[in-house]
Amino acid sequence: MNDSSTKAVSTGQGVWLVAERELSTKLRSKAYLVSTAILLLIALAGVIWAGFASSNSSDTPIASTNATASALSEVDGYDVTEVADRDEATALVESGKVDAAVIDDASAVTGLVIIADKEAPQSLLMALSATPEVELLNPDAAGGPLRYLLGIGFGLVFMMSAMMFGMPVASSVVEEKQTRVVEILLSSIPARVLLAGKVVGNTILAISQILLLATVGSIGLMVTGQTGLLAGLGGPVIWFAVFFLFGFILLAAMFAAAGSMVSRQEDAGTTLTPVMYLTMIPYFLVIFFGDNPVVMTVLSYVPFSAPVGMPIRVFFNEAEWWEPLASLVIMLVACAVVILIGAKIYENSLLKMGARVKFREALRG
Repeated sequence: MNDSSTKAVSTGQGVWLVAERELSTKLRSKAYLVSTAILLLIALAGVIWAGFASSNSSDTPIASTNATASALSEVDGYDVTEVADRDEATALVESGKVDAAVIDDASAVTGLVIIADKEAPQSLLMALSATPEVELLNPDAAGGPLRYLLGIGFGLVFMMSAMMFGMPVASSVVEEKQTRVVEILLSSIPARVLLAGKVVGNTILAISQILLLATVGSIGLMVTGQTGLLAGLGGPVIWFAVFFLFGFILLAAMFAAAGSMVSRQEDAGTTLTPVMYLTMIPYFLVIFFGDNPVVMTVLSYVPFSAPVGMPIRVFFNEAEWWEPLASLVIMLVACAVVILIGAKIYENSLLKMGARVKFREALRG
């Protein structure tokens, strides 16, 4: 009889029961529902505003040789100045009279070459039927505003989602220890199953919110006619979602482990601070060093910043096809290592009440 009762709940069932409890608790919270609705409205308003601002802005000045002028005559939003040759086009770009120049070049694969100063306009690249070669006069110059905005967008979503769903994981662990509910839970399921359920439940919520934001953003881009930008963002957004999934699992395990080391909410700050820094640092690094190719390359391989760094490099065609895959492998290895360490800390600290459990003590058990 005892054997049948202990085997009644399998590991998978135990994980899902805990995850379901996390989901139901969160979805019944008015604060969560209201904050999610506000976040979606802000995202939609930002996309619509950007669309209206771009539609009301003046035409972008570009230069073009006579042979390519016909290809640009049907494209709206550009003030085309015809030039005789490459030298005249380069001079106009260097003087700042035009943002870019499109010239014909028989040696190029597509027959077209874009000459720009700091960065080729993304809208111009998307407007042409075939992406031409790009020649930058100042390739080491600072990135344009689009790079800055993408850094803010990806970084802010990652940081806010990690904090919004990671902090409750730690808070619930501390609350269960403080009220001694954890002793009842551990009499029914193992500690690692309890940890896995918490991580799975909050990961589902976090990914659902990312998918909602992507859906709302896509609708906003289509409503405002920004289909070119939508097509360009498709790949980077998919990579962001994939990296975010494993990045959040990594952070959620760390939040749970940090929460298990204390017995009161008042003491949680000391153990949660390092995890919060790891959540916020990628956002600020991308903002301050987003135009530095060396720093961005490094950030795209570091597990805590890869969800922000790699999608930006993919969007600007700065990453080879294999780089996102290599970075994802590093992320998976780091995720497995952190989960194993976090589970050990969680398991060894969960029933220790009173003073804060030291890190070495939690590892030793």
